[in-house]
Amino acid sequence: MIAQLRGEIVQIDGNSVIMDVGGVGYALSVSGRTQGLLSGKTGMVTVLTDMQVREDSMTLYGFADSAERDAFRLLVTVQGVGAKAAMAILSVLSPDALATAIMAGDKAMVTRADGVGPKLAQRVVNELAEKVGSLPVSGSGAAMGGAIPAPSGDAAGTVVTDAISALENLGYGRAEAHAAISRARSDAADGGGLHDDDLSALIAAALQQLGR
Repeated sequence: MIAQLRGEIVQIDGNSVIMDVGGVGYALSVSGRTQGLLSGKTGMVTVLTDMQVREDSMTLYGFADSAERDAFRLLVTVQGVGAKAAMAILSVLSPDALATAIMAGDKAMVTRADGVGPKLAQRVVNELAEKVGSLPVSGSGAAMGGAIPAPSGDAAGTVVTDAISALENLGYGRAEAHAAISRARSDAADGGGLHDDDLSALIAAALQQLGR
């Protein structure tokens, strides 16, 4: 199995990327998140990969970091979620955001992905509820070599992770903290009163949800 590739990006067409590795061009299917990280990147880059083999095809999927690849491998274990649907989900949710959605039972976040309806989203939430702890915290494209800025959604994911940790330190369970933060962010989205990079405001809003 090909676990990673190191080479130069020679073409990006939507979510399809071609890498030149020692004179050989490899076609990779990537998420919108990884595509954003690779766009404009010059020089040598390292992309983690996962190969999916079917009767009539072999497809190589590329990932910004191990967290995204692990999330992909977890998603394809869900009944009805193929590689295409998994990549669609990872195009709209970072691994951190996916973990938050699953822990909070928030299927609406998962339905943001193209081609993922409410029933399939509910299955993702249900089947991965007990496995979500195996999802590591996502990086910022570290596998690709350093100076790649993370997309804005990852900053929000970091704040959510920090807020969950703070609530756990106050004695709340992880699932309870996830759910409270998810509700706080949802309420803020409706009212426009909370910024994703405001950690203290997010913690305060989550504590209100918890009745404190």
